[in-house]
Amino acid sequence: MEGCGAAVAAASPALYKAQGLASIPWRGPLAANTVAGTISGWGEVLRIAADWGGRLPLARLVEEAAWHAEHGFAVTLSQAELTEAKWPELKDAPGFKEVFLIDGRLPREGQIMKLPALGAALRRIGQAGTEDFYRGELARSMAADHARFGTPLTAGDLAAHQARRPAALSVELGEATLYNFAPPTQGFASLMILGLFDRLGVREAEGFEHIHGLVEATKQAFLVRDRILGDPDSMTEQPQRYLEPAALDALVQRINREQALPWPYPANPGDTVWMGAIDGEGRQASFIQSIYFEFGSGCVLPESGIVWQNRGSSFLLDGQGPRLLAPGRRPFHTLNPALARFKDGRDMVYGTMGGEGQPQTQSALFSRYGLFGQPLQQAVTAPRWLLGKTWGENSITLKLEGRFDPDLVARLRRAGHDIELLADFTATMGHAGAIVRHPDGSLEGATDPRSDGAVAGF
Repeated sequence: MEGCGAAVAAASPALYKAQGLASIPWRGPLAANTVAGTISGWGEVLRIAADWGGRLPLARLVEEAAWHAEHGFAVTLSQAELTEAKWPELKDAPGFKEVFLIDGRLPREGQIMKLPALGAALRRIGQAGTEDFYRGELARSMAADHARFGTPLTAGDLAAHQARRPAALSVELGEATLYNFAPPTQGFASLMILGLFDRLGVREAEGFEHIHGLVEATKQAFLVRDRILGDPDSMTEQPQRYLEPAALDALVQRINREQALPWPYPANPGDTVWMGAIDGEGRQASFIQSIYFEFGSGCVLPESGIVWQNRGSSFLLDGQGPRLLAPGRRPFHTLNPALARFKDGRDMVYGTMGGEGQPQTQSALFSRYGLFGQPLQQAVTAPRWLLGKTWGENSITLKLEGRFDPDLVARLRRAGHDIELLADFTATMGHAGAIVRHPDGSLEGATDPRSDGAVAGF
């Protein structure tokens, strides 16, 4: 299920160039140039759930979230730190300080924050249905707030939006079939990394061949990704063909097993969450949503309390190709929930937040568990790496957590990798999670010690 919202009718390179801008701003009203699509995805999932015999109404599903918005929740350490770090960018965004400060001050960990307008909006969606967000009273309220803020989004843009059910991409490995999302996501890259790595014939986890092989497979996948991916209706090549055996056999020949390919690749920060669920009958969901940068555009609609995402800031204002801004185009984005089906009957949902790090973390997690047989929690907890920029940093290094064997780090350096050592456990590496359903119906879950997440059974 894909809810990605498209660029609004008024969005064009001319809109920004008339303001003297060479690129789309990350924050503020002009960053809010695409429709928010998650709620439409909820609607489609509810329709699927009804076909499966689902009985819980939407009002019940949003009840806990609405209650906590109205009655308060404890500010987490990450929320406090990110609010402080991003305050210079967000302080002038309309509506932000009124909602995300407490008594006019930056929030501290453990303080209680209330979001009553958001709670009321959630309750309205629960009672009136997801369509209200796009074509009802809530849509009219949001459009009026957008107009007051001076964003290019209108009621017509909301009304034109529909969720989609695209066919999943897939790749065959020796013991499993992996599935991921079609464009405009980078799910293709996650599959390609593991398809290439599988062809390297690495037999042992955690050594040079494992880490170097996945990093170099990542580079090859990202090179193809950035050449072809963007708005799916504007793409000239289909990513599934790069996941076929013949294409992967050819591309793996570009990987040097001993030396690193030079890598000056840029990336983006993000504010994303992954969740997975498997029920007692084996129905599975791998779910991810994002408002892109931390706090998105920073614009908080006063009547509904909704902070609007800035996913459309990834569009380009010059050049050609599927990432050029145009009305109705969907922006390239990094979200890619993953699922695997093993030949022995196991099913696995897995994923992470982390922008550019998402396919890299997925490759680490799946290779450790699915290819090398590590226990699921160990595969999530084990030290990870990230190639390129993330979370607003400017370095383009290969970042390693400090728990890697020093001899391995030295060998990676000798192979030409520009290594940067980070803390032993750092959120820079994403917040991963996974659930596996075994053939006997038993469930196994793992959560990331780098995050505030959890595994729960009901």
